[in-house]
Amino acid sequence: MTAAPAPDSALVDLRHVSLTYRVGGEETLALADATLGIAKGEFIAVVGPSGCGKSTLMKLVTGLLPPSSGEVWVRGQKVTGPIKGVGMAFQNATLMPWRTTRDNILLPLEIVEPHKRQFRRKRTEYAERADRLLASVGLGGFGDRYPWQLSGGMQQRSNLCRALIHEPEIMMLDEPFGALDAFTREELWGIMQKLWMERRFTAVLVTHDLREAVYLADTVYVMSRRPGRMVMVKRIDIARPRTLETTFEPHFVDIVHELRERIHQEHA
Repeated sequence: MTAAPAPDSALVDLRHVSLTYRVGGEETLALADATLGIAKGEFIAVVGPSGCGKSTLMKLVTGLLPPSSGEVWVRGQKVTGPIKGVGMAFQNATLMPWRTTRDNILLPLEIVEPHKRQFRRKRTEYAERADRLLASVGLGGFGDRYPWQLSGGMQQRSNLCRALIHEPEIMMLDEPFGALDAFTREELWGIMQKLWMERRFTAVLVTHDLREAVYLADTVYVMSRRPGRMVMVKRIDIARPRTLETTFEPHFVDIVHELRERIHQEHA
């Protein structure tokens, strides 16, 4: 029997979702009975041991993988294939070296409707949008630079701009700061928070960094080791905007320790 549509308060709704990979003659249960609801405009983070199915969860939400059992609903519609209105940022910026930073950022508008059909006519307008985005992340004036002329942190800022240029309703962030040094990573937490507070997209962050999860998220979901199950849901009751000073406050530190202890239990 098909479940009723997700309630209005849940933009993304996973209902008892499991996924089994079949390779050759072997089956591997990667995700088991995952249930969660993400409100429109909410920022959630998913943490857990390596290989627990965090990235698999993102593929299920976006319709890139069908669940083996259970259902995924987005915007009140059951997901049966890749969904629209999604921005994605990964650990590696994957900027095309032969395109300028601005042209890299414009790429989604060249391939996503309705922008694709009007790209030539609106190119100047879209380029101005890209430049405003670059300025908002501290890269004003860098639109004509090539990726190889940018630092790793600057490339990742550009990557975030590219994910946001088509104004997606949902942002999927798969360890976007994992390859950066600690100082650059912490700087980008502030930029990510600023972008979210300005635009209020719905965000799903996969990360191994518990401080990052607590800094950015409204809610943190802890997954068990494989097969991944939701074993803890933690609301982050810390006012925004959060700063690096916030990460040293006792309540923040206590939450990080609570999450770490729950993950350690999965290794016991």
